[in-house]
Amino acid sequence: MRTPILALMLFVTTTLSFATENKMPESSTKVKLTTTLGDIVIKLNPEKAPISSANFLTYVNEGFYNGTIFHRVIPGFMAQGGGFDTAFNQKAVHAAIKNEADNGLLNNRGTLAMARTNVPDSATAQFFINYKDNGFLNYTSPTASGWGYAVFADVIEGMDIVDAMAKQPTGNRGGHQDVPKTDIIIEKAEVIE
Repeated sequence: MRTPILALMLFVTTTLSFATENKMPESSTKVKLTTTLGDIVIKLNPEKAPISSANFLTYVNEGFYNGTIFHRVIPGFMAQGGGFDTAFNQKAVHAAIKNEADNGLLNNRGTLAMARTNVPDSATAQFFINYKDNGFLNYTSPTASGWGYAVFADVIEGMDIVDAMAKQPTGNRGGHQDVPKTDIIIEKAEVIE
């Protein structure tokens, strides 16, 4: 009787460790984005993306994201926010951070990544949520074209709200394309238990 029980315990242990191998640590910080469409809860991954996670938390704790909008929403691609207020003024930001796209995290559906310019180490406050697995945004090499976009968190609640954003009509505004015609506002961003 001992052998089958031991074998079963080993199987269960192995299966559980395999299943949780790529999951985020349980101690990761959670942030709730209260938006005009509903709540989105994300879980940061400071273990694999310490710089991006700390940067995001700085902006959250400063109240920076409160009153900002999702200013670029492209169905089947991503929803970008965290930089403009409702008057479409770009907010002043801290210094740019190092790109952590080589951390092994992938731009899969429901992940958050740092938005940036064509310069790899140019991310500040803006982020985007992937609507699908966007493999072409992943790190491939330490070159200008290969750096990719650093994933630092996952949506763990409210992906239906993110999907609802993609159903909003968009247009041009302030020299930008794909801007929701009705503001999708982050009313509050806060750390939660």
